[in-house]
Amino acid sequence: MNISVEHIAIVAKDPAALKSWYERVLGAREVFTNGQNPLTCLLSLGNVWFEIYASEKSLPDTANNKLAGFRHLALRVDSLEAAKAELEKRGVKFSESERPAAGGGRVLFFEDGEGNLLHFVERPKDSQLR
Repeated sequence: MNISVEHIAIVAKDPAALKSWYERVLGAREVFTNGQNPLTCLLSLGNVWFEIYASEKSLPDTANNKLAGFRHLALRVDSLEAAKAELEKRGVKFSESERPAAGGGRVLFFEDGEGNLLHFVERPKDSQLR
């Protein structure tokens, strides 16, 4: 059996606004859109696709990294400082300091346009996790 990840879903209060945030802030590109309201789309970021579609209800604490289930999206970067500086130019606020990454390196958390949790991860050049 050959298995690979095709996409990850992000259920949004405002799918069009969240799509725009991922395109504008992280440079994602559209792969598919249904062209309808509410919007359903697929975006490509690096080698991962994200499906964004409308929610029926939401939890008030989506950025709580200790809730059960999928909690955050980790984005590998070469330089934490450079990635942070670029996103700050695009309006992203970082409310926490960097911290050590599991397996070595450093992480820095931030939220998308709807409060979903993401983080950059920078690994040492000699990391076994590359």
